Amino acid sequence: MALSKNMKGALFMALSMCGFAANDALIKSISHETTVGQIMLIRGLMTTGLVFLIARHFGALRPLRVMARTPVVLRIFFEVVAAIVFLAALGNIPLANISAILQSLPLAVTLGAALFLGEPTGWRRWLAIIIGFGGVLIIIRPGPDGFTTASLLGISCVFLAAGRDLATKRVPAEIPSLMVTTVNAACVTIAGGLIVLFTREWLPVTPRVFLHLAIGSVFSLIGYQFVIAAMRTGEISFIAPFRYSGLLASIALGMLFLGESLDGVTVIGIVIVVLTGLYTFHREARRGRAALREARG
Repeated sequence: MALSKNMKGALFMALSMCGFAANDALIKSISHETTVGQIMLIRGLMTTGLVFLIARHFGALRPLRVMARTPVVLRIFFEVVAAIVFLAALGNIPLANISAILQSLPLAVTLGAALFLGEPTGWRRWLAIIIGFGGVLIIIRPGPDGFTTASLLGISCVFLAAGRDLATKRVPAEIPSLMVTTVNAACVTIAGGLIVLFTREWLPVTPRVFLHLAIGSVFSLIGYQFVIAAMRTGEISFIAPFRYSGLLASIALGMLFLGESLDGVTVIGIVIVVLTGLYTFHREARRGRAALREARG
């Protein structure tokens, strides 16, 4: 039986999130055997090469001057800084926990759109934002001395990713997604090289480390390509909730391969974050349908 466009989009989104989760698990497994700069540089070289070949195959490459647009520059800036912050946090936070914290991204995007883009936000969505970030606090559970460095990095990553997504909304439609992805991957690679250059930290790259980085780059590419396919295939309001498949994948991978476990308090926090995120998607879909009805008169 043929799948509808929405079902195809949902499948693509689930595959994308699982690809990213597999990449994160591989990187976490070697996070104490290498440095952030090395990860960004070595994996970035492989990812950039793969994305470049795909972009060239599909005719998506454009002169670099077309990328000199403020939204594109801001998107790349937020993506590079988010990559640094995420990798720094990943080595010190369980995979399921950092993945759950990142599931509050829709709430952060809604908050940013209200504060910086002037998008209308009703009291229900404000309440969802507050409750959702309360769930994040339950997950990270700051101790008597306050937030740990790793938890602060995890929260910072959410807002950096939100800045990236808000900037993405302003990227001109004539710039192909693959071109943005190619330049983005190249900039992350360059940033990794600069970190290695200035910190002068270079640990031996063992076959295990290299293999994990190589496979991680493939999973990362799968994630990027399928999320683009998902956005272009189905209705965003339908496929967006399937982003949470990545959380399930992260929990499973953490338990099966990293020896992690979840306690009851963390599960409560995860449920709160997911439910408030789903509510945000629901309200966004309703607002989109209402705007469409008004446009049709």
